[in-house]
Amino acid sequence: MIIDGKKIAEDLKISFLKEFSLLKNVPILAIISVGEDPASEQFVRIKKRFAESVGIKVEEILFPDSVSLETLLEAVEKLNSREDIGGIVVQLPLPKNIDRQVILDAVSAKKDIDMLSTSMFQMFKKGETEILPPVIGAIAEILKREGSGLELKKAVVVGKGILVGVPATIWLEKKGLEVKVLDRSVPDISEYTKEADILVLGAGSPYLIKPEMIKEGVALFDAGTSELTDKIVGDADPLCAEKCSIFTPVPRGIGPLTVAMIFKNLLELKKKAK
Repeated sequence: MIIDGKKIAEDLKISFLKEFSLLKNVPILAIISVGEDPASEQFVRIKKRFAESVGIKVEEILFPDSVSLETLLEAVEKLNSREDIGGIVVQLPLPKNIDRQVILDAVSAKKDIDMLSTSMFQMFKKGETEILPPVIGAIAEILKREGSGLELKKAVVVGKGILVGVPATIWLEKKGLEVKVLDRSVPDISEYTKEADILVLGAGSPYLIKPEMIKEGVALFDAGTSELTDKIVGDADPLCAEKCSIFTPVPRGIGPLTVAMIFKNLLELKKKAK
């Protein structure tokens, strides 16, 4: 089954709009953007459009590439101190001269809807938070809607990035699955992908996974994105869909749902604060 992530995100908008409208003080989403990166600018536009559709105001704070670490830290601290700001997103990537984790760690756990700070990630790792990293929230939403369980299944995660690979591994292991994590050091990943009941992709390598590398009925979650001949494509060859019980295409798969999960986290943190 090919999952239409955009349609699911549209469904979620309806419930989010209602829930946000019931709040006494509707939170503001703050987005910190540095430099001029076309891909980042596109992601910010998508978040702004979603925010508008659910009645959320967005404040984007723009900085040039030459911004100092100290200036960014000051901006984050100001946002942390504002009661009307419910969530803070630091749009990645940041310039190479900026220590990314220092900035991410400056975001208050009460407003870290991306869950990229060390403190928030540790809470997730220990199972001490009600919200999930956006990509994991997207996968969980799909599994809930499709009625697919995770019991006694073998999972394979391709990639070790902080947005997909690492949180996916932690979450799947917490669900009791046997998880194999693959990266560039593995010479033949098909040896493992052929055995996977659940396959999570976050390598950012165009069409890395071919149909002959997966088994019939696998649930394949493609969260890897890259450019190929001016198109955004995933880690999985689209032909893989024919063998999958669940297949998330790129685009219109995990991506739109990941954005929706940012606002779900915003809503949940606001409720918790209340």
